Amino acid sequence: MSLIVPLCFLLIFGVLYMALGTARAAAAVFTAVPLALAGGVFTLVLTGMSFSISAAVGFICLAGVAVLNGLVVMTGINKRLDLGLPLEDAIREGMVEKFRAVLMTGIVPAIGFVPMAIAHGTGAEVQKPLAVVVIGGLITATLLTLFVLPAICKLMLKSGHVAREGEMPTAYSGGSSPAQAE
Repeated sequence: MSLIVPLCFLLIFGVLYMALGTARAAAAVFTAVPLALAGGVFTLVLTGMSFSISAAVGFICLAGVAVLNGLVVMTGINKRLDLGLPLEDAIREGMVEKFRAVLMTGIVPAIGFVPMAIAHGTGAEVQKPLAVVVIGGLITATLLTLFVLPAICKLMLKSGHVAREGEMPTAYSGGSSPAQAE
């Protein structure tokens, strides 16, 4: 178990690197994972529940949604950078475009887990930790993706932005712009 979790996180980072094309962008998106996990841990402590296997499953689910939200945001930012916008404008416009998608991806599953979190019947002791971790972590991850990830992107991509011509390709720099592909 102590080897599997780091390997999974390394695999997630590798997939992010392949999707985004740069280690800086992958690292910026990957910062959402520990921030989301911190929200899950905080919620477990706040509710007085102990760590269990079902809570661990909740953390795995949480890491996946946090990475998905970060990837959605970074894709919007990269799209604008490839079109030649300055970094600050690319971040602002990318966040405006992806705001609703990130909000819905984070809040809808959290609402869906509420019945599990308030259940008292048979099996509730198994499903409650999973639900509590996912609800608290998704709320934290969504807020951090919307408000902290843009600042992290600005810091991480600032020095690499000048070298973007040819050196650091993204998913949208394959010759034609997204507008031409549509």
